[in-house]
Amino acid sequence: MAFLRAISRWLLRAVLLLLAIFAALVALWAYAPPISTLMLARWVTFRPVERVWTPLERIAPALPLAVIVSEDGRFCRHWGVDWGALREVIDTAGEDGPSRGASTIPMQSAKNLFLWSSRSALRKGLEIPAALVIDRVWGKRRVMEAYLNIAEWGEGIFGAEAAAQRYFRKSAAQLSPKEAALLAAALPNPLLRDPAHPGARQKQLATIIQRRMARTPGLADCLKTGD
Repeated sequence: MAFLRAISRWLLRAVLLLLAIFAALVALWAYAPPISTLMLARWVTFRPVERVWTPLERIAPALPLAVIVSEDGRFCRHWGVDWGALREVIDTAGEDGPSRGASTIPMQSAKNLFLWSSRSALRKGLEIPAALVIDRVWGKRRVMEAYLNIAEWGEGIFGAEAAAQRYFRKSAAQLSPKEAALLAAALPNPLLRDPAHPGARQKQLATIIQRRMARTPGLADCLKTGD
C-alpha cells in the first residue's frame, strides 16, 4: 500500500507539473511567437527550420479564409472544438477507427504546440481541452495568427511567410486568392504537396477552395480587427 501511495503522489505531482508548464506556455505564447513541437524536434536534431514570424495583419486575408474553408468551416462559430463534426466522425467510425478526422484549427494548433504528431486516443483526449483553453484565452485572431506561423508547408518550412517566399517569391501579404488556395490545399500533406508545382488532385482541391472562398467570405469575419 505504501508503494501505491508513493506512486500516486508521484503521478499527481507529474500531472500538476505538466499543467503548470501548459499554463505558463499558454500565457507566454499569448504574446510571444510560439514554437511548435515539430520545429523544436528539428532544432534538437540539428535540422534547419525556415520560419519568419508574421503578424496576422501582414498576411493576405485570402490565406486565413482559404485555411478556414479548407480545414475548419465553423472556425468562427465554435469555441475550439466542433462537437457536431466530432460526433459525426465517431458515429461513422468503423472497426479500425475513424476514416477521417474532425480537428479544428484550435485543435491542430494545440497538437502542434503542445503534443505529438502520431495519432492516438490519448493525444486526442489531451488535444480537445487544450484547444478549448487556447480558443478561450487567446481568441480567434491569436489562434489563427499562431496557426499560420507554425503550420508546416514542406521540409523544414514553417509559417505563411516562409511558405510564400519559398513557393511564390513574395511576402505573405502579397498572396493572391489562387496562391492562398494552393497553400491551403497543401496542408493535409505538406511534405508531398508542392504549392508551386501542384499535381492534378491538388489543383482540383485548390480550385474548389477558391470557389468556396468567393462564395463565403463571411466565414472569416471573426478575424476582423475589433471582433
